[in-house]
Amino acid sequence: MTIPTTEKSVTRALLISIRTPDVSLQEVEESLAELSRLVSTLGFSVVATKTQRQRSTKQLSVLGSGKLEELAELTSESEDQSQLDFNPDELSALIAAGDIQEQANVAVFDCELSPNQIRHVEAALGVEVYDRTRVIIEIFSKHARTRTAKLQVEIARLNYLTPRLRDENSGDRERQKGSWIGESAFEINSRRIRDKIADLKREIKKLQEEMQGRRSSRVEQLCVALVGYTNAGKSSLMRALTDSEVLVEDKLFATLDTTVRTLQPPTQPRILISDTVGFIKKLPHDLVASFHSTLEEAKDADLLLYVVDASDENFTAQLAVVDHVLAELNVDASNRLLLLNKVDCISEERQLALLEQYPDALQISARNKGDVALVHQEIQDFLEKKMCPACFHIPYTASGVMGEIHSKMQVTDEQYHEDGMRITLKATPVALERLHKMLQSSF
Repeated sequence: MTIPTTEKSVTRALLISIRTPDVSLQEVEESLAELSRLVSTLGFSVVATKTQRQRSTKQLSVLGSGKLEELAELTSESEDQSQLDFNPDELSALIAAGDIQEQANVAVFDCELSPNQIRHVEAALGVEVYDRTRVIIEIFSKHARTRTAKLQVEIARLNYLTPRLRDENSGDRERQKGSWIGESAFEINSRRIRDKIADLKREIKKLQEEMQGRRSSRVEQLCVALVGYTNAGKSSLMRALTDSEVLVEDKLFATLDTTVRTLQPPTQPRILISDTVGFIKKLPHDLVASFHSTLEEAKDADLLLYVVDASDENFTAQLAVVDHVLAELNVDASNRLLLLNKVDCISEERQLALLEQYPDALQISARNKGDVALVHQEIQDFLEKKMCPACFHIPYTASGVMGEIHSKMQVTDEQYHEDGMRITLKATPVALERLHKMLQSSF
């Protein structure tokens, strides 16, 4: 027996997976579990999950007629309880006992669907249909905070909307007053969307130029970027490493905007830490492209901290996703340190197995101060190897450069003479070249 619930405010989701021949049952289960977390991030309640084998996800009847009839029994937009002889308390008890099944008022597919496929399924099930791409775009829309992120998400949303607009209005040949000669309502709306996207891209270009200017000002400073799958614990580690108030939530895509902070306790030279947007399987291509500028921090970083949720049984596949996306963005991943996070949530036996599998990785918990201190030291040790030793004679008349030296270089020795200081230091080649030019111009 199936009935709708009495809670009108809750969006109840039926999750649907299409299993094609090239996908294993384990992969289907893992992807559905991730989709469940995605819709939960949107505030949906999952009432059931269903899977059907199909040769492809591209055919119009994405589900068989028999499966559609079966799923129609689990879906309903109606909230009418007038013919049910249960009060709300009795109803809740029966649902909890499994005697009756809550009905879903949305269906969510774990793949991308065409407009025609969505319309076909909606007609059969009688409820609104989401695909995975729409779910991710809506999450991004809710979590974007900065102007840049909001613009990037809006472009992705409009790109997703355009073909769906075409499908819904393809038969509408109504001419509207004030339009171009012969232009249909659909063509007018499409043109408006194209113009809107063009405006957004122009605004983003200006913001990207500003962001590039800020990155250029940091080119001589050592930078470390946190990268990884969404909800791997990057923001928690960022907060611990920089002693800053960075948003930390147990939700997918809680962080969309790149945040840059200084490593704490402070080092000489200063080291910057940036937290970047997390990755996920089947990330819509428009979102990968639109967040290219956001991930420029990772592209310019001297060290990538690959943060992995070691308590997730599927983390090796997640690591592969991160590698793939970074490769798409032409990010050099050779300078990286693998951090197996959340080891406090796994057994000692599992930790030993991971040690054997990933001998060069650090097993940490972002909640453990000792582990955070270890990461802090590893960062310093790694970056010190990238610095070159040098000696400079600094005239007392050029003492103004000392601030530059102490902020961007590691001073190992200072000797004072009658005509100036002899400083032994370590710094990046770029910083050394800049110091050399500064000293030349001071004479």
